[in-house]
Amino acid sequence: MEKVFRITDEDGIHARPATALVNTANKFSGAEVFAEANGKKVTLKSILGVLSLGLEKGDLITLTVDGDNAAEALQALTDVMVNEGLGEVNA
Repeated sequence: MEKVFRITDEDGIHARPATALVNTANKFSGAEVFAEANGKKVTLKSILGVLSLGLEKGDLITLTVDGDNAAEALQALTDVMVNEGLGEVNA
């Protein structure tokens, strides 16, 4: 399962929001969670991986979830992206 977001936060994704995403991803131990942007794919369970994407306002990020509770994990991550003002679903 995957969902694409457009980054809307003026500061892009920096340490605080990246931590919120990583903490949420790590709640789902049976799921593999990845973030892909700018031709690079990293695990969403690593703060350094997420920060290495260098996401800025306007960038697209694809979140991909496989494994146990994939739908629940993707919804939780969507909630973080939207509720924290990080990004919006790119329809």
